Amino acid sequence: MALLEVEGVNVVYEPTRGQRIWSVRDVDLVLEQGEFVGLVGESGCGKSTLGFALTRMLRPPARLEKGVIRFDGVDVSTLKGEELRRQRRNGFAIVLQSGMNALNPVRNVEHHFGDILKAHAHGGEHYPGATVRRRGAELLDKVGLDASVLSRFPHELSGGMRQRVSIALALALEPRMIIFDEPTTALDVIVQKAVIQTIKDLQRENGFSAILISHDLGVVLEATDRVMVMYAGRVVEDQPSKDLVSGPHHPYTEALLRCYADPRADEIHLGGIPGTPPDLSLPQAGCSFTPRCPLVQDICRTLDPPMSPLGHGSAACHVRAPSAAVAEEGVNPVH
Repeated sequence: MALLEVEGVNVVYEPTRGQRIWSVRDVDLVLEQGEFVGLVGESGCGKSTLGFALTRMLRPPARLEKGVIRFDGVDVSTLKGEELRRQRRNGFAIVLQSGMNALNPVRNVEHHFGDILKAHAHGGEHYPGATVRRRGAELLDKVGLDASVLSRFPHELSGGMRQRVSIALALALEPRMIIFDEPTTALDVIVQKAVIQTIKDLQRENGFSAILISHDLGVVLEATDRVMVMYAGRVVEDQPSKDLVSGPHHPYTEALLRCYADPRADEIHLGGIPGTPPDLSLPQAGCSFTPRCPLVQDICRTLDPPMSPLGHGSAACHVRAPSAAVAEEGVNPVH
């Protein structure tokens, strides 16, 4: 049985009366124990919203409209209060994209560890100061930080150190799954690489499952086993990382790869994606990528393509992964 099984998840934002923004639409996802999956796409495509939905951290005006989120066989989409807290303990955690915003500016790092252990204590557990310091020092060492960091406040740490503290906090309860939401945002290239390497080492040593959310395709390809590409709230391609580089299926994935340059290449040629993503507050007719797609055909404008098996993965494209409906229309695949 997979560790995480997601079926038909939809998330809607309702910021004002009568307005509904479908940020996540009909997402299916399967995550095996110990698997490292990347989730990539342009800003605003729903990546972070999906991450918050999977960990049940959505706040108004966002809400889970429908869908099943099954973690270790338990449907966490229906849990509330203490039941949800109990499932989170040793279950799943999230590392937020900005360490400065994720950490409480008026509490030192030791207090952050104490807050987590106290919040998830059960069965009369008690964590005296010495226990918190010992556990905090162990976790900081795992992410390459000295125990002296425990007495420091967030503003006394660099961006990379704050992000490492956030990762250490996520490890506090030894979760089986961690979602990393843009963990390298606003970090310079050298620090980015160090943080990603730390995440890879921890994932390999501890064996937890992981989802890395990023708009940086290079970071995702370097770190993960499998990549899921999101566009306009939907997953449009799902492939092993090595196959995605050599043979992308969805036209949007191809466009993203043209925006990515391998720094080891002798020659670098960068492209762009014309147009802009659709307004998700408006009804979406057909494939959302149609206005920007060079392969568009008539059926693309009227029918939203389902995810269909293709190669070692799957894609949602009428042209590249024809469905039965496409066959009836007589559309010829483009290779």
